[in-house]
Amino acid sequence: MSDQTSDDVTATAPATAEGGAADTDNAVRANARKVREGIVASAAMDKTVVVSVVERVRHSRYAKTVQRTKRLYAHDINNDARVGDRVRIQETRPLSKLKRWRLLEILERAR
Repeated sequence: MSDQTSDDVTATAPATAEGGAADTDNAVRANARKVREGIVASAAMDKTVVVSVVERVRHSRYAKTVQRTKRLYAHDINNDARVGDRVRIQETRPLSKLKRWRLLEILERAR
């Protein structure tokens, strides 16, 4: 029985590796950068906005869902975003000491 199991594993392993490798490469390229949505908290800097992103996480001990806010610095090349706008940002290479995100689009303007 062990011979039959090992033959099955060896027979399927190369096929899976070949097919899986191409799929994995495409998936890594397509999903490598995170995308977040948030509200612009500050637009005072030139070509930079601060976006407040709210994430809901489950507390490890109490199992209650809590909200955590992160302030992410994003590159806004056209200085389009204003305080209160709902925006979509994407992770990118480091652009400065704190900037690791770039503005993709403005989803909703502030009223």
